[in-house]
Amino acid sequence: MFTGIVREIGQVLTEPTTSGRGGQRLRVGFGADLGGRLEIGASLAVDGVCLTVVELDGTSASVELSPETLRRTRLGALRRSEPVNLEPALRLGDALGGHWVQGHVDGVLRLLERRDLSEHRELTFSLPGELAPYLVEKGSVAIDGVSLTVARRHDDRFRVALVPHTLAQTTLGVRRVGDRVHCEVDILAKYVEQLLRRTQRPTEAR
Repeated sequence: MFTGIVREIGQVLTEPTTSGRGGQRLRVGFGADLGGRLEIGASLAVDGVCLTVVELDGTSASVELSPETLRRTRLGALRRSEPVNLEPALRLGDALGGHWVQGHVDGVLRLLERRDLSEHRELTFSLPGELAPYLVEKGSVAIDGVSLTVARRHDDRFRVALVPHTLAQTTLGVRRVGDRVHCEVDILAKYVEQLLRRTQRPTEAR
């Protein structure tokens, strides 16, 4: 479990390579403080994707990318020196400053529009039809692992407003129109939908 509060902007040290076990392996670098929160087998969110640490040396870690992860994310296309948002898993007693984020990507979206407002910025992303029911204005959404509030929602797109701190402390500050990003909708919305479907299902004949 994560909160969508990025701990650090890390860096891709080696591009994804075949792990020899059916997936690919990615190595990322980070500071000593973040490294101190990790251990072999720990969860680490990389651009919002929950991954397992399989190798660790204090200021870098290797994570395994499964075939499912490669299908559903853009991690397989990362290049050396590319910046990535990093967040270690939530620990008991940590502040829940964002919202509940699982690190399970629901879709890869396109950045459609960027609007600079002095030191603030508004970004508009595509909204696939299958994800539209889970986004509401003033609701939560995670973009590349960053907890954000939906400022405006349309049928095929939505907008978020970024403050200077978010722009400086996450990779959203360098995103350009046309870039692809990971999106995770609010898990509570998906559970509510499933429960409603169950209660609306016709009673089976006995």
